[in-house]
Amino acid sequence: MTTATTPSERLDVLYEDTHCIAVHKPAGLLVHKSPIDRHEHRYAMKILRDQLSARVYPVHRLDKPTSGLLLFAKSPESAAILAQQFEQRQVEKQYLALVRGWCAPQGRIDHELRHVADFKHEVDAVSAKPAQAAHTHFARMACFELPWPDGRFATSRYSLVSLTPLTGRKHQLRRHMKHISHPIVGDVKYGKGSHNRRFREQLACHRLLLAATDLHLAASDLHATPLHIHCPLEDEFTALLQRLDAWRVDE
Repeated sequence: MTTATTPSERLDVLYEDTHCIAVHKPAGLLVHKSPIDRHEHRYAMKILRDQLSARVYPVHRLDKPTSGLLLFAKSPESAAILAQQFEQRQVEKQYLALVRGWCAPQGRIDHELRHVADFKHEVDAVSAKPAQAAHTHFARMACFELPWPDGRFATSRYSLVSLTPLTGRKHQLRRHMKHISHPIVGDVKYGKGSHNRRFREQLACHRLLLAATDLHLAASDLHATPLHIHCPLEDEFTALLQRLDAWRVDE
């Protein structure tokens, strides 16, 4: 009698060369093992390591609930060069998000952010650190108006926005969108509970509607010419936008 085995989990590869590999990280997956989620045994770095039968080195991160493009280096030397590109802002990252309300057609958020403590015992030490400059550019892609009463109004409004972080602070996009009163839908930490519940109950959406879609890297010792990598939205995100299209409006 033979026992059926479960195939190993794999990540979709978006780009690969001798120096690096980019994959599509699903929403809800950690980038690497973290003491914040001690119970979690699934993380992208381990899955990709097993998939390639080789070590990989993360050069940036995505929050656990965020899906999309994640870049790994294939050697410590490549990791150092790529990390330097991120630090020197030679990398442009683009995201797509669904937010509450109709935001301006485009704009820039310049709002300092304090460090975020991961554990209770870190709160005092982290709060003593000065806030850091943080900058985000946004551009509205579409407006939606759903027939859901929202307090004083008979409908609820939402925007699909493209987000480009110009700095790399923790939870920057989520905190910046909250700062301008357009929190990202599905954000249980910085979002608005009533809208998150509506999406869960009415549209069966149980995720943060934020995805990393594009990465632009300047030419470097690793790549003689600039490199652009694109990541499509997860099927769940795409299906939701298709449903919302029935309530799209011109504004």
